[in-house]
Amino acid sequence: MRAIITARSETDDEVELTALPDPRPAAGQIRIRMAGAAVNAADLHIIDNARGEAGAGGPAPRLGLGLDVAGVVDAVGPGVRGLTVGTPVAALTFPHAPYSAAGAAAEYVIVPAADAAPVPDGVDLLDAATVPLNSLTAAQLLALLGPAQGRRLLVTGAAGGVGGHAVALAARAGWQVTGLARATDHTFLTRAGAEKTCTTLDGESGFDAVLDTALLNEAALRAVRDNGAYAGVFPGLEPASERGISVSSAVVVPDGILLREMLALTAQGVLEPRRAGTVPLDKAAHAYRAFRAGGHRGRWVLTN
Repeated sequence: MRAIITARSETDDEVELTALPDPRPAAGQIRIRMAGAAVNAADLHIIDNARGEAGAGGPAPRLGLGLDVAGVVDAVGPGVRGLTVGTPVAALTFPHAPYSAAGAAAEYVIVPAADAAPVPDGVDLLDAATVPLNSLTAAQLLALLGPAQGRRLLVTGAAGGVGGHAVALAARAGWQVTGLARATDHTFLTRAGAEKTCTTLDGESGFDAVLDTALLNEAALRAVRDNGAYAGVFPGLEPASERGISVSSAVVVPDGILLREMLALTAQGVLEPRRAGTVPLDKAAHAYRAFRAGGHRGRWVLTN
């Protein structure tokens, strides 16, 4: 199969296409023939870490890329129930998990069947590829903040991948949501369910909780009331607690049951999939360059 991996050295392009043996699913696993794989910030971290090792004089690791995959089941391992060959599915996967042949950016992707969810009718597979990481991260972080009950929530980076899903999920749950983003994102955030949008934190305070996808840290914490709650997206980078504010963060984990719910909400229009563009695997370097350059909305999606 063809797969995208990190490049050989600092002087190469960021990624390259390579040939790997076709993987086979073991017990409890499925093999997905990839239709779409989203490019995420986590991919840039993998690339940068590999380049750092090469720059330090060591051999450059050859690492797979891609965490979001959507496609069609084309093989199942022993013991799999409920997912059969031909079923359109999406999943969150990790390139360095023991079961991974590469990452999601490959022709074939192995995942535990429990981590995958069927893609509902009416949801394009390329759109579905943008859903797993963003929606699961948003849902799992919101769960750290407690019940909504009409409480006030600030979402920073609200028009980003995780932030946009967080606004929609929080509004649906009953939070009074304020989204921090560019002025040009006002229409999208209002459509997602934000009661208010802002472009700076000047004058913003008294929130019961903040979901800080923009990594504003202390600046975001200052907008939270005493004894409120803060949730960050990178464990170890969150600010120190103060004024009785609970501070937490979490690493997203695959969850096929929760992903099924997120895909259903996508089909219902509650969650809005956004694509910056689509690029075939053999042109993947363009998508990684464009993602690093920023300025886009939505995810670049690699296709087979």
